[in-house]
Amino acid sequence: MSSRELITEHLNLWTGAITKKSTSGRGSNSKVELTGIKMLRELILELALSGKLVEAEPGEQSAQQLLLKIEAEKSRLVAEKAIKRPKKLPTTDDTEPHPLPLHWSWVRLGAVTKYGTTDKAEPNCVSDDIWVLELEDIEKGSSKLLKKVTYSERQFKSTKNCFETGDVLYGKLRPYLDKVLIADEPGVCTTEIIPIRSYVGILPEFLRLTLKSPSFKRYANDSTHGMSLPRLGTDNAKMAMIPLAPEQEQHRIVQKVDELMRLCDRLEQQTSDQLEAHETLVDTLLGTLTQSKNATELADNWARLAAHFDNLFTTEQSVDKLKQSILQLAVMGRLVEQDAEDEPAQKLLNRIEAEKAELVRTGKLKKQKHLSPVTEDEAPFKLPLSWQWISLGDCSADIHYGYTASANQLLSEYRLLRITDIQDGKVNWATVPGCEITEKQAQQYLLSENDILIARTGGTIGKSYLVQNVNVKSVFASYLIRVRKLETVCARYIKVFLGSKTYWAQLYQASMGTGQPNVNGNALKNLAIPLPPSSEQYRIVRKVDELMALCNQLKERLNQASETRCQLADTVVTGALN
Repeated sequence: MSSRELITEHLNLWTGAITKKSTSGRGSNSKVELTGIKMLRELILELALSGKLVEAEPGEQSAQQLLLKIEAEKSRLVAEKAIKRPKKLPTTDDTEPHPLPLHWSWVRLGAVTKYGTTDKAEPNCVSDDIWVLELEDIEKGSSKLLKKVTYSERQFKSTKNCFETGDVLYGKLRPYLDKVLIADEPGVCTTEIIPIRSYVGILPEFLRLTLKSPSFKRYANDSTHGMSLPRLGTDNAKMAMIPLAPEQEQHRIVQKVDELMRLCDRLEQQTSDQLEAHETLVDTLLGTLTQSKNATELADNWARLAAHFDNLFTTEQSVDKLKQSILQLAVMGRLVEQDAEDEPAQKLLNRIEAEKAELVRTGKLKKQKHLSPVTEDEAPFKLPLSWQWISLGDCSADIHYGYTASANQLLSEYRLLRITDIQDGKVNWATVPGCEITEKQAQQYLLSENDILIARTGGTIGKSYLVQNVNVKSVFASYLIRVRKLETVCARYIKVFLGSKTYWAQLYQASMGTGQPNVNGNALKNLAIPLPPSSEQYRIVRKVDELMALCNQLKERLNQASETRCQLADTVVTGALN
């Protein structure tokens, strides 16, 4: 099977193997990775550097003859005192990573290149227009040059490595071990980038492919040293075994890889465009639900979406957006029918105020400052007649910051729940560390069933957790804000609101500013929340639970299908290499 046939006959597999990238931040802006195409790129490199991508041509010199030319070149340079006599490296006999064609050879990187030998540039000794290269200028993965900066724009105070046109520039610092660039003009670079120049007969482009190959990256990762910033040492790099093809064959390999990588680029672009168009379609159709002006229009829009359900909700991201639309419909009063027998939200609000007054009278709650009512102009949308806009602070006993203390794994009387202990809306209380806190202090921060915690800063800002099944005495850390429950309010309805677009839009506005995003307790207290009648809150929660369970089942099936596609792609890769 030719390389092009390998791609085209498994086209759906390469473009269909997609996995979700783990991300953090506001909302559910998750991204995906085109795993199948990434695997295809790696396969192309592995085939190219195993001698399986192009055919040998009769009459061409072998890699063994090229090695003799390299040794002659080294001897000449030593005799001319252009270089010092290189240290002899161990042979590659009996240690070959995998078989190569007979006319190829395994060689040590240090035996065919001048790895580690480079001139140095000192500050203030270069011209203003000299190219100054840093690792951040090279895109990880693709190794594309993102920007070219001169000394006049980036003056430096430490020693740099010099490089010439045609040098292969290799980033030796993990996790940048796949940043490999060919210099198109002279310049200087950080000492974390090694300029590599071969002796004779090795194309810079072929050497770049070798350093970008999965096999070399595995070796480099396994050979790094250092704790904080692991890097590939010079001795280990010189000892790396690389495949050497005859010089003319190198040209054909580079040409074929370039051709196939351009094909991968097109596949990647087409797949990305399809995913983007699919995402736009999902956004548009889901948007019609929340923008419906009446029940008839909502029913029509839902019928239109339902008719194409199997084609729309084919990715984790689309299901996540469906889940958020369900939450939004829930807080707009459009997920369940209103019941004329339900007492209106105003009566519920009266009971909430009475409960708060009793808590103040018994000393369990400090008297709170009255919050301004949500005006008609401030209301994000129109509510059913039996509902009412209120502030989040109105329907909670209190909203306040957590306890400032250091976590201590050795202490266990009082646990300290942190943001990091909350994963996927769950807490493993057995792993939550302890903290030092007095009995009196603990009473202020002790968590109770159905309390709600909200992250107030950083990448997890706004994420919420409904405290359930807490079987230990636990307080909560200072980067969390607690919304304390009231008996007259359904805490799980509040949690539904904290997943809606209405909540996230207000939170975004409240946390705008310079530096790290942050939201304070006062801002949370003043968030506008739609309050349904008490009975309807529970109907909403039951319906949300039902629909979320179906969405989770759908996501599980999609995950299994995605995993199967990735496994099939891996099987094709393994078969092609073997």
